[in-house]
Amino acid sequence: MKVGVVGSFGSAAQVLDMAVGAEESGWDGFFSWDGLSLLSMPVDTFDPWAVLAAAAVRTERIALGAMVFALPRRRPWEVVRQALTVDHLSGGRLVLPVGVGVLDDGGFSAVPGQLQSLRERAELLDDAIAYLDRAWSGEKFSFDGTHVHAGEMLFLPRPVERPVVGHHVPVWPVGVWDAERPPLRSLDRALRADGIVLQLRGERGFDVPTPDDVSALVEWLTTRRAELGLDAGRPFDVVVQGELPTDRSAAADQLAGLADAGATWWVESRWNPETATPESLLDAIHAGPPSSR
Repeated sequence: MKVGVVGSFGSAAQVLDMAVGAEESGWDGFFSWDGLSLLSMPVDTFDPWAVLAAAAVRTERIALGAMVFALPRRRPWEVVRQALTVDHLSGGRLVLPVGVGVLDDGGFSAVPGQLQSLRERAELLDDAIAYLDRAWSGEKFSFDGTHVHAGEMLFLPRPVERPVVGHHVPVWPVGVWDAERPPLRSLDRALRADGIVLQLRGERGFDVPTPDDVSALVEWLTTRRAELGLDAGRPFDVVVQGELPTDRSAAADQLAGLADAGATWWVESRWNPETATPESLLDAIHAGPPSSR
């Protein structure tokens, strides 16, 4: 299992130092985040594409992304060009965790005419993912989705070629999991992409998934993939995020349990600005990731 970390809080220079430190200290991935104007959490934020572009030229090995890109408030043709730029600067290390976004972001709530209902944002997310997939082809295309409509465009260069998937930037949609009532639309969206950023449903929405949660999800996804006739040999990531225990032995045990259950990524995500200070984040990053074994 790979282990990444989010550069949650700090100045632009400090966040870039986190990316460089993550590579030097043995982490597998570094992630920015995509907040535009969050009145409920008035902290310094920076454009994720600029942060990732800077990180791309300062690192050589680690995967780069953001937790998560709110595609429904972004124009997909602009996302294509931003993603291609970071992908080529990094030599093909970009991944795209994506979701519907949060309504307390002013990019939704403060903009007249912006679609805000969960259903509309989910439809916009589907449109955006489909648009990206067409754009990676390097061929001319027009697009007519549920909400997104665009005339003929052509995007060159194509993404950096990757093993098995070719010229394609991996997309990881947030997928909601409920073992008793699996939400098909959310899970099928992830299955047709390249991975799932796991989020539990309802009252457990902010809980860290357990190995039992991951195991049940992976079993369900395997069966559902066969039902949909999807290629079982195509790489598919199961991404879990949260905050590990400070005790490194306990953290290693937690990672081992999740890995055994089928998780392929852990992303260390610390969102309390009172405790996740830039200094504490840098210290944790420089300490390196706990081993999953």
